[in-house]
Amino acid sequence: MKFDKILFFTILVLGVFGIIMIYSASSIWASFKFQDAFHYVKYQSIFFIIGIIIMIIVSKIPISFYYKNSNKILLLCIILLILVLIPGIGSIRNGSRSWFGIGSFGIQPSEACKIGLLIFVSKYLSNSEEDIKSIFRGVIPILFITFVIFGLIMLQPDFGTGFIIVCSILALLFIAGCPISFFIFGGVVGVIGVILLILIAPYRMDRITSFINPWSDALGTGFQIIQSLYAIGPSGLLGMGYLNSIQKHFYLPEPQTDFIFSIICEEFGIIGVIFVLTLFGIILFRGIKISINCSDSFSKYLSFGITFQLLFQTALNLMVVVGLIPVTGVTLPFLSYGGSSLWISMISMGILLNISKT
Repeated sequence: MKFDKILFFTILVLGVFGIIMIYSASSIWASFKFQDAFHYVKYQSIFFIIGIIIMIIVSKIPISFYYKNSNKILLLCIILLILVLIPGIGSIRNGSRSWFGIGSFGIQPSEACKIGLLIFVSKYLSNSEEDIKSIFRGVIPILFITFVIFGLIMLQPDFGTGFIIVCSILALLFIAGCPISFFIFGGVVGVIGVILLILIAPYRMDRITSFINPWSDALGTGFQIIQSLYAIGPSGLLGMGYLNSIQKHFYLPEPQTDFIFSIICEEFGIIGVIFVLTLFGIILFRGIKISINCSDSFSKYLSFGITFQLLFQTALNLMVVVGLIPVTGVTLPFLSYGGSSLWISMISMGILLNISKT
């Protein structure tokens, strides 16, 4: 059986639209910084072409490969997370030591962990479907490994990626039939954990304060969200037109990354929002359909985990952009500039396309 063509072409459309929007969002800044308006779009085009090749290759790797090598994949991810914390090996970008820098290119091991942990937990759940109903026998081992990885990521620090990973694993546990009492207890522990994280790093409280009232520090912590709202507010039905964004003129900082959706709203209005949400909606629908049709538990858990993780990251980014939650530093899959995020998204979709053959 051939892979899901609708899913495949949806990914291609999203990626191409992302390149188009990265040019519009970054051209002014790229001209100023690099004297080349096409600087970011050239790199993103290379990332995307490589990503397509990787996705096609991954779509041909048997799912049994991930099942048999899940422990090795997870171990490799953990080793990379440790190595990136070592000065001289990991490099600091935007205040986080979360990159392996190779010239102007950067690779984030935390991105690889998103899919590596999903593969491991999917195998664990497929082999322990009865044990998962027991919190101590079935759930604690998963939580221990998850929070070891979360802790390593927080040392960078990268709360956004860590939060996505934790929520993805919790979603898998819910689907697997974990008792509701565990989620109630986990919610209480989570609130306490968030308070501790805020106490450890006060800048997180600044983000929450700027989220509640961004105008209290309009030129500081609230600046980015205010400029994002200025982009979205006047966009109307059709927006200002392609290349006509005002906020990309040094108002919204580096709009080609986390806040690219603001520029989409500003230039294409409600129509642009509907277009993007429809494409992600198709991915959600096809992903759930693939998961439901799976003949084995491992593929079922893995396909659901991949779909949930991608759409949860999308939802987080969109909520930040429109001011519903504090800034998390999470990219918009397929649309934001960046190689690591794009390639992991393409690898995830390659696995999902592979599962769709079964």
